[in-house]
Amino acid sequence: MPARVTDGAIAVGVAASLLSAGLSGGHPAGGAGLFGCALLVAGGLALAARRRAPVAVLTVTGLCAVGYQALGFDVPAVAFLFAVYAAVRAGHRLVTAAAAVTMLAALPLTLLALSPDLAVGDVLARSRGALEIAWLVAAGAAGEALRQAERRADEAERTREETARRRADEQRLHIARELHDSLTHQISVIKVQAAVAVHLARKRGEQVPEALLAIEQAGREAARELRETLQALREDVDVPPQGLDQVPDLVERARTSGLDATLTVEGRRHDVPAAVDRTAYRIVQESLTNIARHAGAATASVRIDYRPDALAIRVDDDGAATPDAAPTPGVGLLGMRERVTALGGRLRAQPRSEGGFTVHAELPVHPS
Repeated sequence: MPARVTDGAIAVGVAASLLSAGLSGGHPAGGAGLFGCALLVAGGLALAARRRAPVAVLTVTGLCAVGYQALGFDVPAVAFLFAVYAAVRAGHRLVTAAAAVTMLAALPLTLLALSPDLAVGDVLARSRGALEIAWLVAAGAAGEALRQAERRADEAERTREETARRRADEQRLHIARELHDSLTHQISVIKVQAAVAVHLARKRGEQVPEALLAIEQAGREAARELRETLQALREDVDVPPQGLDQVPDLVERARTSGLDATLTVEGRRHDVPAAVDRTAYRIVQESLTNIARHAGAATASVRIDYRPDALAIRVDDDGAATPDAAPTPGVGLLGMRERVTALGGRLRAQPRSEGGFTVHAELPVHPS
């Protein structure tokens, strides 16, 4: 049940109890009686805001209690006790102590001011000072005990989070070392060998194959991305990631490898969340990579559509895929689907009816 509903129910229950107690006992008639009943109800209903404004509720309930008791209603200050508990639980210990002392002093003084014919002993008897002190101490102690319990629970949660974060840091560094030891050398060898082959071909005056240039470019790109990944894993900082601004570079590199690739941007461009920005880049990157490796396509089109509530990415090719051929879910396609699903989006990857393959993703752009 929501906290506001619970607080409202408690406030109504306390107000009804106070009013019932006031009406069942001896109470003044006429305007004083009506005003006293109003104070009883107001003191109870004020508890509905005890979580949002505990100090204000403490003040209101204290004034109401002093008022209706001074008017002759022999009703305990139950609402004020609830307010003391809530204020101490919220951490306002000094303010609550000052309000309780003021309350204990104000009641007998108010009785003396309104009923000067009463003896001091009668005033002290009516105010029930010792009993009210005991109830106030009990309410404050209950609030402090719960506050300390909540604080210990928060500290325990922070300790668990810090332990989990430390373990994640250790695992991240382990992954970084493994990637560096296993991949960096291999990619460097590929990049160097490709560069040497290109250099020798040009030195001999031969035509450099487009595939060799693409290998050289892919090696440089892979080395750069690996360096950025290792830096992010080791330093736990946000390296400037690839996003929609780098999609034209992807399309241009696809063209240099011999694929007739085009890029179309529709809709009014607007800022998108960083996760959506990165995912859109990866979808285009993986789609173009798959086309170059597996599709045997001559043309490819990349379409990015900025919508008010979503970002749509579509990559089509004219490769060898046919409508009746089920796509093989490789690692790249599974990775795309996981990224899109994590953002609450949708991904459709399948052969087209006119031949070729299509990848269509819709990513929500709202933070929710």
